[in-house]
Amino acid sequence: MAQQILEIPAFSGAPLTQVTDVELGRFADLIYARTGIRVSPQKRTLLSNRLRRRLRVTGIANFADYFEHLKRLRPADAEWDAFLQEITTHETYLFRDENQWDWFRREFLAECAAGGASAGQRRSLRIWSAACSTGDEAMTAACCIAACLPNVSQWNVRIVGTDIGVGALEQARSGVFGERAMRLTPDDYRQRFFTKTDKAAVWRAKPILAGMIDFRQHNLMDVLAEKPFDLVFLKNVLIYFDAASKKTVVGRVCASIRPGGLLVAGAAEGISELLQGFQRIHPWLYRKPLR
Repeated sequence: MAQQILEIPAFSGAPLTQVTDVELGRFADLIYARTGIRVSPQKRTLLSNRLRRRLRVTGIANFADYFEHLKRLRPADAEWDAFLQEITTHETYLFRDENQWDWFRREFLAECAAGGASAGQRRSLRIWSAACSTGDEAMTAACCIAACLPNVSQWNVRIVGTDIGVGALEQARSGVFGERAMRLTPDDYRQRFFTKTDKAAVWRAKPILAGMIDFRQHNLMDVLAEKPFDLVFLKNVLIYFDAASKKTVVGRVCASIRPGGLLVAGAAEGISELLQGFQRIHPWLYRKPLR
């Protein structure tokens, strides 16, 4: 028998098929206040679909009650995290944007190796994977470093992977990736740096990779308390921010790059005008001025 769907006024205490204008505004304001992410009116259907999913999981009866529930939650609470991941989910996998990783291996790491310190001195390399999701980008960087940096054991390599999502970070820390996430990973890298688990088509990163990476929760609207980085990846996340939030995020990120350091951005991020003084090397690569 077909399900009958009734249209009722917003915040009346009964389930709806779509959020109303009032509800959309309230959810959007709450998300923006906590994360800087702007949910536009064009996302009404997406937000409604994701909200209905959370209603089914939590057993909460309607959008109004769920909104009140969210307001009471802290950012680290599991349901807030689950809700946030629902509305910001995007695909990620190792070696995404292969041309960037070709540059990273053939030019960046080669330059690091050539410009290293004198013999016997421990060399340092610091990388930030911002909005790292499930850790695919950070793990790709670790793969390339382990494969391409001569005498890697003599280096102090620190890759910091941050994300606002607690659940995503838990998966990242596990170092486990499915076949879809591994589909662009070179075969020799799979054999050298991953172990095939008992579960079909699941790969686990070996300690040589996991030991390079520190995953932690971080909101891009906040300052990251770290020493300056040699290289920052900021990709496929700024699409969720409006102009004001994007300016704040880019400012925070740029401040975390050492003079002469590099920023790798998504090709379609549209941040060139926010990078005053930075040298544009490629459409997605920028160098911070020395002073």
